[in-house]
Amino acid sequence: MPVCPNCKYEYVPGITICPDCDTPLVDSADLSKYSDLSEEDWVLVYTAFSEIESDMLKENLESAGISASVLSQKDSSFPAPGDLSTIKLFVRKADVHDALEFIQEVKRKPLDSEENADE
Repeated sequence: MPVCPNCKYEYVPGITICPDCDTPLVDSADLSKYSDLSEEDWVLVYTAFSEIESDMLKENLESAGISASVLSQKDSSFPAPGDLSTIKLFVRKADVHDALEFIQEVKRKPLDSEENADE
């Protein structure tokens, strides 16, 4: 049976991508290979309110060699206008320092380029 190595949810045969976190599913027999994905090994480094922002940061971190995982907590049952989703970006404990520096640099770059454009 297919299982998400990130969420640990089981899916019916034929599903290949986790609909919650967009992670490719693995066979439940192969799940032990993904033991490094335990919750204790991951630390929250960034919270976003836009999936686009969190996905871009995740892709940037991974291009820098830092493993990252996104947890989206959409709540469509709450009767209020607007988007109430919270998206959390996690990295491995060993990569927290590098990830935080990288995120600060990425968030600072648009400001630097705007300032340079005005000069």
